[in-house]
Amino acid sequence: MLLSLKNISKTYPGVKALAGVDFDLAKGEVHALVGENGAGKSTLMRILAGAETRDEGEIFLEGTRVEIPSPLKAQELGISMIFQEFNLIPYLSVAENIFLGRPPVKGLFKLVDWKTMRARARYLLEQLRIELEVTDAIENLSVAQQQMIAIARALSLRSRILIMDEPSATLTQFELENLFTLIRRLKGQGLGIVYISHRLEEVFRIADRVTVLRDAQRIGSHLISQINRHILIREMVGRELTEEYPYQCREKGPTVLIVQNLTSGTKLTDISFTLYRNEILGLTGLVGAGKTELARAIFGDLPRERGEIIFNGKRVTIRSPAEAIRLGIGLVPEDRKRQGLLLGMKVRENISLADLYQLTRLGIINLVQERSEARKYIDYLKIKTPSTEQLIKNLSGGTQQKVALAKWLFTRCRLLILDEPTRGIDIGGKIEIYHLLNGLVDQGIGIIMISSELPEILGMCDRILVMSRGRLAGELSHDEATQEQIMYYAAGRGLN
Repeated sequence: MLLSLKNISKTYPGVKALAGVDFDLAKGEVHALVGENGAGKSTLMRILAGAETRDEGEIFLEGTRVEIPSPLKAQELGISMIFQEFNLIPYLSVAENIFLGRPPVKGLFKLVDWKTMRARARYLLEQLRIELEVTDAIENLSVAQQQMIAIARALSLRSRILIMDEPSATLTQFELENLFTLIRRLKGQGLGIVYISHRLEEVFRIADRVTVLRDAQRIGSHLISQINRHILIREMVGRELTEEYPYQCREKGPTVLIVQNLTSGTKLTDISFTLYRNEILGLTGLVGAGKTELARAIFGDLPRERGEIIFNGKRVTIRSPAEAIRLGIGLVPEDRKRQGLLLGMKVRENISLADLYQLTRLGIINLVQERSEARKYIDYLKIKTPSTEQLIKNLSGGTQQKVALAKWLFTRCRLLILDEPTRGIDIGGKIEIYHLLNGLVDQGIGIIMISSELPEILGMCDRILVMSRGRLAGELSHDEATQEQIMYYAAGRGLN
């Protein structure tokens, strides 16, 4: 066996992250690691990668017991981890990022040997069949291309174990196929690959084995050929889930939002649509189609050249997010960690952040009222946190997303735009959020749900708008929509 983790335990203040977990990995194997947010998946792998220290347990590489006190030691042992947030320097080149911290040098003064570094980087990219120039700046690459560079960097370290934490979270279907092709190639070269994902369809496609963690414990390990989706979900959540997408058909109500001919430079062109009360309006398309830009334009975060917005029957001009908030519009952004929340602040502070005016008298925040309001939304959304004073950065991704949602519910918004609301969230957390959205619609809140996950869009939305190259390419009802029709429009074939 290439790797064996025995009885690994880890405790944080007030939280048992891992309790006697075992895990192993063979050469040339893809071993999927699944479980709900907070189950301990990333903690276990961060211990293996030297980014966290374990309280108890042992680590064996090819039968030899090892200590991994730091990421540097992990690299020396041939262990590399590609985190959800890539550790790349945006303003440096592809070659510089691949050999960051260990460039080839020459001469008495140990100057960087740029020619050798670029040649080695070029050779590595050719071996991985990655078509990029080694002089390209990372900031000019797509997320998928950046991920390939992170993999190239890991392999340049002569890694024998590659850990991939949610590698598909921001990839299109085409980019995902390229990633799977690369993983199969690496597997054929004898690498052991740990694949962490919430997307179970990927697990069944790419993995040889799967291990389930729940509540910091190992529930079981299975050959992928000997388990089905239903059993895997039951082990992950500890209960039967009979309905993955709790769609509710409702009678269409009055208009909430009318957008007419909205245009913003080359990003958006003549966008027109209507959102009705009592419906969830889906918005989808390929990466770069303009979905997020449309959300930002409605929210006043992206200037528009022309077009009109009619909200609750009134023509409005929204020049900033502050004006959108005053009107009753909320936006849960795609990147909750950088744009939706302040990770160094408390749950209480994040919930009240978008509307402190409710809590302020004579310039002073009423902390008693703030805690009371925070507890109300914690109870309503079933937010798993020890208290209102817990730091956001210590919560799981699904719990963070609920706090981001609570922030806008606190503002009493009447229109809520959610950009990739379930990205990086486990299946149990997704279903909770779907039920919450149904509840908000029943309360009269207009919902626009932006998602690149087609099963989610098909399963939850009353109508679906498909974008391509900054324009609306098609509209489908819940009953007539299929993945094939959505991809037809997403490819731009519905445009004149």
